[in-house]
Amino acid sequence: MLRPATDGDVETIRRWRNHPKVRRASFTTHEIGPEEHRAWWEAVSADPTKRVLIFERNGTPAGVVLFTGVGSELVEWSKYVDVDGLGPERAAAWEELEYEAIDYAFDVLGADRIGAATLVANTPVRRLHDRTGFIEVRRYTRTVDGVDREVVWNELSARAWRVRKETTDE
Repeated sequence: MLRPATDGDVETIRRWRNHPKVRRASFTTHEIGPEEHRAWWEAVSADPTKRVLIFERNGTPAGVVLFTGVGSELVEWSKYVDVDGLGPERAAAWEELEYEAIDYAFDVLGADRIGAATLVANTPVRRLHDRTGFIEVRRYTRTVDGVDREVVWNELSARAWRVRKETTDE
């Protein structure tokens, strides 16, 4: 289940985001301090083009999804999970979060297309995007901590998602 993040979730989100595995897969890899995170939260929660959602699994907060560009034709999204809290259930939770977030983007936000930037080295997420029907649109280089890293930009259209769901539900 996805629900809007609240002030009470802010420190949990920061803890998840600062996990070494999450930082390695991110475009900003430094450990985020409380003041920096609070400033981010104040900005993002006041921005009508952004949504921060908490993914709950079996009633327990287990991940976060960020949508940017809400209200535009293309909505960008990113996500991460509670690496330590999920333990061996992490892969299953990651996939559940992916499907719920895609449904949310199209059914609740009304997006025409969603897109995600992923480091090429992040093979598990790229494979998951492939399984859920994302199409690689382009690759480019982005500097992360002073090092040029290859990035893949994937997109999924609402139409393609609905067709995919119809054919897999049969």
